[in-house]
Amino acid sequence: MSQASLRYRLIAFCFISSFWLVGISAQAQSKSSDPAPQAAAQDQNGKDQAGQDVDVDPLKRPLSEKQKKTNQKALKQELGKTYRKWLDEDVRWIISDEERSAFKQLSNDEERDNFIEAFWARRDPTPDTPENEYKEDHYRRIAYANEHFAAGIPGWKSDRGRIYIMYGPADEIESHPSGGTYDRPQEEGGGTTSTYPFEQWRYRYLEGVGQEVIIEFVDTCMCGDYHMTMDRSEKDALLYTPGAGLTLYEQMGMANKASRFNGGLERLGAGPFNSTNQSKQFDRLDQFAKLNRAPTVKFKDLEEVVSHKINVNLMPFDVLTDFVKVTSDTVLVPVTVQVKNHDITFVNKDGIQRGTVNIFGRLTTIAGRTAQTFEDTVQVDVPAELLPKTTENASVYWKALPLRPGRYLLEIVVKDVNGDRVGTWRKGVQVPEYNEDKLATSSLILADTMHPVATKDVGSGNFVIGSSYVRPRVPPPDGKPVSFKRNQKLNLWMQVYHLSTDEKTHKPSATVEYDVVNSATNKAVIHTIESTDQMGNVGDQMTLQKSLSAANLQPGVYKLQIKVNDHISKQSVDPSATFAVE
Repeated sequence: MSQASLRYRLIAFCFISSFWLVGISAQAQSKSSDPAPQAAAQDQNGKDQAGQDVDVDPLKRPLSEKQKKTNQKALKQELGKTYRKWLDEDVRWIISDEERSAFKQLSNDEERDNFIEAFWARRDPTPDTPENEYKEDHYRRIAYANEHFAAGIPGWKSDRGRIYIMYGPADEIESHPSGGTYDRPQEEGGGTTSTYPFEQWRYRYLEGVGQEVIIEFVDTCMCGDYHMTMDRSEKDALLYTPGAGLTLYEQMGMANKASRFNGGLERLGAGPFNSTNQSKQFDRLDQFAKLNRAPTVKFKDLEEVVSHKINVNLMPFDVLTDFVKVTSDTVLVPVTVQVKNHDITFVNKDGIQRGTVNIFGRLTTIAGRTAQTFEDTVQVDVPAELLPKTTENASVYWKALPLRPGRYLLEIVVKDVNGDRVGTWRKGVQVPEYNEDKLATSSLILADTMHPVATKDVGSGNFVIGSSYVRPRVPPPDGKPVSFKRNQKLNLWMQVYHLSTDEKTHKPSATVEYDVVNSATNKAVIHTIESTDQMGNVGDQMTLQKSLSAANLQPGVYKLQIKVNDHISKQSVDPSATFAVE
């Protein structure tokens, strides 16, 4: 190419470039000085006048009413999935029928959010803390069920997952994951058979179901899907095999295997120790039904007050809890409820004034699981002419609950039936653990009445602890001590546990010192000492029972101090209690 030709092309390129830059500059000035025509050239959908797409910020783009409704509908459907999942999955096994029905009737998300918040608050065992232990434990149970009980379906949907989520881990589990040879217990007919995989879960107590609850799960498909069954013969893999898996009576020719299929709930076959199975089938049906529904409560209105954490003090009453060791892992917790008679409404019936009080109580663990419930009706009947004097006294209710050591929440509701008044009481209770290597005592109980009971009544009945009737005095809620009038007896009851015994004599060696100290002068007005040598047949546990006439004390406040010295283990305990004499 010649130099002239090259020079010509360079000049032409520079001219065209200059023209292009000038055009861009003019266009920029036009946009900056007059934006209106550009905006007018686009419609609401981001199209220019020629119908071509134009990039527009979606946050600034105006929406039509139709588009707004479409977006709101999509958002509602998405949020609806969240609430449906909460109802059908998260709380499926713990929500009551009444709560489920109420939730479905809510009309907006704000109401649903408030409902969910209240749902968990009602189940919070420690409402004064930011944590909700019940809710946390519930989701831990779901996670555990999904991890351990899944079998083609999520673990929370399985029968084992449902029971675990509702009631927590069983106290004992007998597992046969491979089935195989099985020696039937006598109550199932005896004999030997072969089984499908099965498990038996044992709960010591389930509220609304009962004590010593045994639930059986069977995997008849051999696929890991265990289902809950009422029929214990369902695990028998040889049930339909003639001449195989016979019971004891069937082996001896005293029964025919074909008779198992003549009707009835279970097809266990006849045996020497299961003749009552037929009569117990209704008990199994009843248990099965209870395991599939929320437990019923006698006093629905009082249970509602407890469940919704409502504090009501219109009906005043006082509560006392004591602790008495039963076994190494069981503590008897006597709960005493005292109501002043002048707070009870009496009605005249045939010349008799009657006051009626309903009492409902519930103990829950730190995880929100119900450990015990109790409910009773207390009636006070007095002749009409004696009512003024009766109202000066108090009525006392007593309930002894066996519990394992640990932290519980005790909630009590008292209702004056005739006066239609309700009062509530709620407090944490720490049930002590009695270690066998440590000297310990029960609660020191100050009682207004104490006496031995008849042999047939030992260990049973109101206010009966062991072989004694002990009715405690309940202190008022204002922190003042219990009081005794000078014409009354002051009784003390206490047990001492884990006294060491001599290796040669197999007897303990301990002394017990009693001091009654005047709180005003800080001087002991009564001082006595006794030893185990004087008490007769004493082992590693002893019961202390003493009575003192309040007439021997001047009016005032006193402190009862008891010191137990174990001379073998070199341990000591020194419980005390304060009381007043009027």
